[in-house]
Amino acid sequence: MTATQEFTLAELLIVAAAEAWRGNGEIIASGLGVIPRLGASLAKLTHSPELLMTDSEAFLVEEPIPLGPRGEQAPRYSGYLSFERVFECVWGGRRHAMIGPTQVDRWGQTNLSCVGDYHKPRTAMLGVRGLPGNSINHLNSFFVPNHSTRVFVSGEVDMVSGVGFKAERWPEGARRDLMDIRHVITDLCTLDFDGPGRAVQVRTLHPGVSFDEVQDKTGFPLLRSAQLRETVHPNAEQLALIRRLDPHGLRASAIKGNPPGIRAA
Repeated sequence: MTATQEFTLAELLIVAAAEAWRGNGEIIASGLGVIPRLGASLAKLTHSPELLMTDSEAFLVEEPIPLGPRGEQAPRYSGYLSFERVFECVWGGRRHAMIGPTQVDRWGQTNLSCVGDYHKPRTAMLGVRGLPGNSINHLNSFFVPNHSTRVFVSGEVDMVSGVGFKAERWPEGARRDLMDIRHVITDLCTLDFDGPGRAVQVRTLHPGVSFDEVQDKTGFPLLRSAQLRETVHPNAEQLALIRRLDPHGLRASAIKGNPPGIRAA
């Protein structure tokens, strides 16, 4: 293994996350959390320069802003993007966000609110926040740093915070053409909802991970994508960009232990 081939699991996941925005066109790319944000930034700097990104305040930027203290680096602004204009983009479907749900079910419904009974939960969390409107109006992808049956639950999520593909949950006459779930990135694999009847299928397996291991840690049946393959490794250019976007190494704390990207035999 040469030096340019050495990479961590976090760096593998950033490159995998960047694929969620490939071919999206001129829309706002929002990565919520360290790995998703670096994935969106990497996408803009490589295969999808047309993506729109903000400074997380009120402006569009020409280049993604690195994580952590900015120092003397001045962002290159390209326009004003007020909170009001962000909502216009959200309601109009001009955004693709990657979020980190606490629970996901086989229908793609997500939970950010509580674990257990809603009226007497075992754990209370963020609440639904903006997820109902976001999930029903624009594209979403998911990032799960610890793939397990606690996240990928066997039945419905404990509280439906974000909409999915379960037809019974949709009121008659509601538009369903604006929402979609594109990619699910986990520490074991990447998934999508493109199987028959929007069934969940495994797209790629990270180096050293088997399909059976992923299935054992998922609460519902999975399909194998017809194009199932190993997750693409970061190349030297991508690794250099990731290190430029994350000069303080915050990605290392986003994955427990942040092991090597190629699992030891």
